[in-house]
Amino acid sequence: MKRLLLLLAALLCCACGEARVRQYDIRVVREYPHDPHAYTQGLFFHDGILYESTGGWGGSSLRKTELESGQVQAIVPFNKKYFCEGSVILGDKLYLLTWTNKQAFIYDAATFRYLKTYSYPRQGWGLTTDGTSLIASDGSAKLYFMTPEFQLQRTVEVRMNGKSIRLLNELEWIDGNIWANVYTTDIILIINPQDGQVEGIVHGKGLLPDTLRTADTDVLNGIACHDGRIFLTGKNWPRLYEIRLVERKE
Repeated sequence: MKRLLLLLAALLCCACGEARVRQYDIRVVREYPHDPHAYTQGLFFHDGILYESTGGWGGSSLRKTELESGQVQAIVPFNKKYFCEGSVILGDKLYLLTWTNKQAFIYDAATFRYLKTYSYPRQGWGLTTDGTSLIASDGSAKLYFMTPEFQLQRTVEVRMNGKSIRLLNELEWIDGNIWANVYTTDIILIINPQDGQVEGIVHGKGLLPDTLRTADTDVLNGIACHDGRIFLTGKNWPRLYEIRLVERKE
C-alpha cells in the first residue's frame, strides 16, 4: 500500500505538468445522511432511485435508499459466507459481484427478486455500465468489459504517465468516461474507456471532516451520478455528499 501511495504521489507531481491530465478539487453542494454501518461497495442511481451494495462478512446487503432521508426502503441481506462488492443495473436486471466467492448474482431490478447466479473467474470489486456492457474492476490496473452474461469482450489497462494504476475499486460511468476510486486513497481517477488513459484526477482528501470520523470510518468509496449531479460517500461514512468539481489552475 505504501508503494502505491508513493507511486501516486510521484505521478501526481508529473501530471501537474501534463495538460491532458486535469486535476480537480471537490466543493460540497449539499450533504445527505448515510448509514454509518454501510460498508459501501457499489453506489448508483437508476430512474431516480439510489441503490447501494454493502460488503463485509455478515454485513453484506443490497439496498434501495431514499436520498433525502437516508432511509433504506428495501434491502436484501446476504449470508455471512458472502462478501458483496460492486453493483449496477443494466436493462431490467441488477448485477452484483462478490469479492472472493467467484459468484455474481442477478436480480430483477424492480422487485429485487433473485434470478440467477453466474460463475465469476476473478475477484469482484467495482461494477458499472456504459449502457451496453458491464464494466468491472478486480483490484488490479485492469478494467473488464463484459456482456450481460459475463462473457469477456475486452480488457483495458489503466495508465497514467506510462505507469499502471492498480487497486481500482468502485466505478461509475459519467459523461462517457469511467470514474474509479483508488482503494486506500482519497483519489478518484477519470479514465478514457477506449485506451485506459487517465484524463483527470479528483482529489477527495478532507471530504468527510475529522469531526464525523470514528474508529469504524474507512476510505472514500462510492460514486454515483444523477441528472448531471455527482454524489460521493465512503465506507461506514455518516454522510453522502453532492459535489462539484473545481479544476486546479496550472
